[in-house]
Amino acid sequence: MNAKMWKEIGEVFRLIGSTGDGCRCVLLIGLGKGFCSGIDIADPSLLIDDGDNDEMQVDVARKYLSVRHKILEMQRAFSMIEECAVPVVAAIHGSCIGGGIDLICCADVRICSPSARFGVREVRIGLAADVGTLQRLPKIVGHGSRIKELCYTGEDFYADEAEKLGLVSRVSESEESLFPMAMQICQNISRNSPVAVCGTKLSLNYSRDHSVREGLDHIAAHNAVALMTEDIPISLSAASLGSNAGAQFASLLPHSKL
Repeated sequence: MNAKMWKEIGEVFRLIGSTGDGCRCVLLIGLGKGFCSGIDIADPSLLIDDGDNDEMQVDVARKYLSVRHKILEMQRAFSMIEECAVPVVAAIHGSCIGGGIDLICCADVRICSPSARFGVREVRIGLAADVGTLQRLPKIVGHGSRIKELCYTGEDFYADEAEKLGLVSRVSESEESLFPMAMQICQNISRNSPVAVCGTKLSLNYSRDHSVREGLDHIAAHNAVALMTEDIPISLSAASLGSNAGAQFASLLPHSKL
């Protein structure tokens, strides 16, 4: 994860699903031996970019403001994944370390292969994770003793424990079956009404950070408009047609793009 990647990923996820592109779901994967090995510590512009400013070199307050601004930019970039208009499915193989945990915690659904290895490694290099892990991970798996232990020690944990904790919902039977499993999940999501899926994502994310009462008010306001969608009568009609309902419903909806 270098500075260029961080800038571009925020922009990409800001645009996906918001420009009438027909996208119903995003599959997020890593190429190579693993999903993500974390921050590129060889990129000097990732956090510190003092340039030739002599005042920045000696003034702690100015340096603080510069670094804080960069951290906030990095946080906003990953928040665009969470706020993406459509669901994001992360398929994790091999290592998912440091910033990789920040990244997958922003996804809606996470699955992994048997080889997956996770680690909140920031403490091992003298940092507290600052791009979302300490805020999102406990809301995904709970604030229990084990998750605090993992964050304090930086020790690795593996696919079976990730599933037990609830960080991932499934572990594929083999490395080769991870991608087909992920594609099937994306296709299952994409078969449903995009209005319903979008509303569901909005409500789940909102309700996570608000009271039940506030969540109920939020979905009532959303569905007051969303219930007018033509997808509902089409869906009800298709359901009454029998076993071929799913295929017939899908054929009546606009072409979906994954």
